[in-house]
Amino acid sequence: MKRVGNLFPTILDYDNLRLAAYKASRGKLDRPEVRAFLERLDPNLNQVAETIRDGSITLGRCRQFMMNNPKPRVITVPCFEERVLHHAVINVCEPHFERWLIADTFACRQGKGQVAALERAARFSCRHRWFLKLDIRKYFDSIPHDLLIRQLHRRFKDRDLLELLERLIRSHRSEHNAGIPIGSLVSQHFANFYLDAFDRFVKETLRVGAFVRYMDDMALWSDDVGELQIATQRGRDFLKDCLGLDLKIAYRNQTRHGLNFLGCRLFRTHTILNRSSRRRFRRRLTQLENAHALGRINDPELQQRSAALVAFTRMKGVSSWQFRRATLERMRVSGQEPRSVSIAAVTGTTPPATAR
Repeated sequence: MKRVGNLFPTILDYDNLRLAAYKASRGKLDRPEVRAFLERLDPNLNQVAETIRDGSITLGRCRQFMMNNPKPRVITVPCFEERVLHHAVINVCEPHFERWLIADTFACRQGKGQVAALERAARFSCRHRWFLKLDIRKYFDSIPHDLLIRQLHRRFKDRDLLELLERLIRSHRSEHNAGIPIGSLVSQHFANFYLDAFDRFVKETLRVGAFVRYMDDMALWSDDVGELQIATQRGRDFLKDCLGLDLKIAYRNQTRHGLNFLGCRLFRTHTILNRSSRRRFRRRLTQLENAHALGRINDPELQQRSAALVAFTRMKGVSSWQFRRATLERMRVSGQEPRSVSIAAVTGTTPPATAR
């Protein structure tokens, strides 16, 4: 595939930097560093452009915190100036990342996402007898810097851009010269792009047509369990030898027993929320109701956040109406009477025709 060049000047274009600042500030206008940057927007953008151009921009300034949902992770949040840089880079590079990715990878892509990945996976579960679930051990922490940079050199030929991308990658310091931080925009796109080589190995070398990937969560389907056994071993070897990654999960079973994938359990005839998603839903809904009772959030905020909470549980094809209704009944029995503003969002006005 032909490499892309002459992108670095577009990153420094004032309109691109202004758009990047707007994207980086969405939902964060109450933060002092964001307000201070926007109050002197033009001088700050000119300074960002100049420091990017001469290579003096400081990278790696960030804050970190732990997130335990759904599993313990260290989240790294760059300073606002660096987030502007990330958006400026992705504004220009994302169309080229998109052009290289296969259709059946769904993370960090406009018009795709988790819901689309689940719908595609549900169709494959309906059609095939066997599935293979793959998950990479500590994926973000394991990506080798040198191999990622080498892959970027195969796609881009703009020297200034490649130097900037390498600085962004190496600004995450680690003992083994590996790993990119969870929580930054460029990390998400780097991580999604890095496994493109594995996507193509599955499709073009193993010739497995039924395949879905959402970041490092991957599933393959077939009517021949022997084909999946071969895919397990050859896929493990490819990840280890070519990408420096280790498989944590390689699980085969019949689709009639159900596949745990992206918060749901996919059967041949229907899809339901898995156990961990149900526990998170109950816990978060209870937390919202308690916050409202203590006056920490008002009615409109409760309604908005409740609606956002249940959007995933009400997506197309997921049988969850009775579960949501039972959750509210348990809250009534325990003395936590749900507010009317959240009842409609949680239960829906009427149960769907396919509810189980």
